[in-house]
Amino acid sequence: MAVAPINKVRQVVEYAVTEIPVAKINLGIPNYGYDWPLPFEQGVTKATTIGNVQAVQLAIEYGAVIGFDEVAQTPYFHYIENGVEHEVWFEDARSIQAKFNLVKEFSLRGMGYWQLMRLFLANWVLLDNQFIIE
Repeated sequence: MAVAPINKVRQVVEYAVTEIPVAKINLGIPNYGYDWPLPFEQGVTKATTIGNVQAVQLAIEYGAVIGFDEVAQTPYFHYIENGVEHEVWFEDARSIQAKFNLVKEFSLRGMGYWQLMRLFLANWVLLDNQFIIE
């Protein structure tokens, strides 16, 4: 519902590298999460974007257990607010690392971030330790 599983991202990258030189491909990296009210209805339900740190703070506030979807390679949790169940998907160091691994595996030009204005220190530490930042 809220995220593209890493195997689907891999399929898109595999298709792209057969058509476009890898030196011209940047992988998009999200720097945010989604908070979905449930039940989800296609075309009706709207998610709220939240920061990754904010997502963890929300889980703590509501006592939610954060899980990790091995297929999507993304953390998630559920909580209830005012009788409405919510499902939150966001980025953490593991999910960012999965995306970095694709960049390395396919020798892509680099990556570009969606939404730089949200603090997510773990991302920048991982990035600095694994790539040359231009």
